[in-house]
Amino acid sequence: MKFDVQGNGTAITLTVKEKKLDSAVAAELKGEFLILCTPKVKTLTVDLGEVEFCDSSGLSALLIADRKMKEHGGKVRLLNVQKKVLSLLKISMLDRVFEIENTPHKKPRSAR
Repeated sequence: MKFDVQGNGTAITLTVKEKKLDSAVAAELKGEFLILCTPKVKTLTVDLGEVEFCDSSGLSALLIADRKMKEHGGKVRLLNVQKKVLSLLKISMLDRVFEIENTPHKKPRSAR
């Protein structure tokens, strides 16, 4: 699985560099969340800007991050959630669990 991690100690951003967040990558992502979700981290931001598809395994990984962060009063933010993934979050009512900040990648409009 390809990802990038940046942070300053209390705030960490994990950028997923995959098109699919499914069973093929979920186990590795869960492991990374378990490493990152420490008591000193107050905000874990997961940038899903490149993720076009997510299944139940991907949702499970995100829920593990949420549970681990809540254990010590932290929170998980989802950033740049694509339309299909956002639809899945809404259908499963997880849009109520996660703080979602949407600044989706848009193609520039051509001049008219």
